[in-house]
Formats: sequence, structure tokens, C-alpha cells
Amino acid sequence: MVLTESKMLPLGSEAPNFSLKGIDNEMHNLEEYSSAKVLVIVFMCNHCPYVQKIWSDMVSLVAVMPSEVQFVGINSNANSNYPEDSFEKMSEYAKEKGHNFPYLYDENQDAAKSYGAVCTPDFFVYDAQRKLSYRGNFDGIKSAVSDLLENKKPTESQKPSMGCSIKWN
Repeated sequence: MVLTESKMLPLGSEAPNFSLKGIDNEMHNLEEYSSAKVLVIVFMCNHCPYVQKIWSDMVSLVAVMPSEVQFVGINSNANSNYPEDSFEKMSEYAKEKGHNFPYLYDENQDAAKSYGAVCTPDFFVYDAQRKLSYRGNFDGIKSAVSDLLENKKPTESQKPSMGCSIKWN
């Protein structure tokens, strides 16, 4: 496994739209989360040890977040060489981990490409106008979300995520 560092997109970038199937077998898009004051999008997958290490922490964090905050997980590892990351396995992993936020499948990998995601986990935090406000590792999520909820701008000194590379088709 090669450790990959996320690309630091310019803060203020707009959140790209998506239309992806969730483990609930429903289609989901960016507009669906428009009422959230803060939107956290995490590119993740089932098999990555870096995701596995923080999965329970993500679930715990989501559980204590106010209703104005929406987390969305997106699995872009749509590569047949990684069967653990298949759509069918996503529900199994989510159930096992007590997953408590939407988990979507990016089968054609368009969402990962449009967001500039390159690794798992890869975090993007957007304000109410869906402008990128935080682009960094998991350790900075809580602070960034708190700042946005208090109408403050998160620090521009942000450490990139590091994890497994997205498995491109």
C-alpha cells in the first residue's frame, strides 16, 4: 500500500454536484443536503486501513454533531480488482461499523474526479454556500465544523489527508 497525500484544492472552490446510489438503494445528489449549514464529504472505502482506523471515530463524531451538519461518505473504489470495495460489500461494512451517515457509491468515479479526491480518506468541508472551507485530515474536521457553525472562517493552515490511493479504473 502506497501512502498518498490529498491535493490541496483552493479554499472557496464550489462543491461539484453528484448523483450517486447509496447503500439505502436510493439516488442522492448535492441538492439533497442543501439545508445543512455545514457539509462534510469524505471519500472513503471499505478495505483501506487508514479508513478502518478512523471509521469508528467518524461515527462517534457524527453522533455528536448538531443537525445543521451533514456528513456524506463516497466510495469511489469502483475497481473490480478490489472486491471488498464493491457496492454489495458497502452495506456489510456500514452495518458492522454502525455507520450513521449516507454512504454512496461512485461507480464511474466522476465524483472523485470532480472533487479532486485522490486518497481514502479524503475530507472536504463546505460552508452553507457550498464553498470549500476546509480541505485536510480528519484531526481538523471538528475544529473546522465548529468554526463554520459559529460563522467563523476555519484556519487556512490545513494539513492534507493521507491514505490509500483511490483505485482508478
